[in-house]
Amino acid sequence: MENQKVIDQTIAFVKETLKNAEGGHDWFHIQRVYKLALHIAQKEEVDLFIVSLGALLHDIADSKFHEGNEEVGPQMAREFLARQEVPPEAISHVVKIIENISFKGGNEKQQFHSPELAVIQDADRLDAIGAIGIARTFNYGGFKNRPLYDPEIPPNLHMTKVEYKASTAPTINHFYEKLLLLKDRMNTETGRQLALERHQYMVEFLDRFYQEWQGIR
Repeated sequence: MENQKVIDQTIAFVKETLKNAEGGHDWFHIQRVYKLALHIAQKEEVDLFIVSLGALLHDIADSKFHEGNEEVGPQMAREFLARQEVPPEAISHVVKIIENISFKGGNEKQQFHSPELAVIQDADRLDAIGAIGIARTFNYGGFKNRPLYDPEIPPNLHMTKVEYKASTAPTINHFYEKLLLLKDRMNTETGRQLALERHQYMVEFLDRFYQEWQGIR
């Protein structure tokens, strides 16, 4: 019961903190990742309390919206959980999840691993692909005033972490630089199964996009 109280307080905290967030990184994104993580966790040996807290807090302060500062989110989560008197070892685990969950470019190595991170990471990656992923990608592209597509600017598949974070490329490029890569980076069997259909939906969308771009359909 005590754990559920902390989870309920965390939900309220995240809703309030992200009430004015960009549409692809708002409370509804968190809610979807939370539900997906609990679904994936059903077939994994994990601590559901850690999974719940990690999923709810994983984007509490995305560095994209804090001038690239990757320390804001983990610090906010640490301070919030400490106020809820969550045990230090649980706080440390959740903070490590937040620090390591994000895709940071093709050459960046993940520094921490745990079954709980694997579950949440799959849930977060699933929300980045498929129909929702397409909607989130174009929403963020519009938020950053990026062009939809420019045939003269090819995707960069070998970006460093710094280049990835600083990229201002057209939105379509993001499919090749991240989204289409995620299917093969799932950690769990459930994540891999769910990713297949979402991945195929994106492939079909891109095919249609290029046909309409050329005025063929």
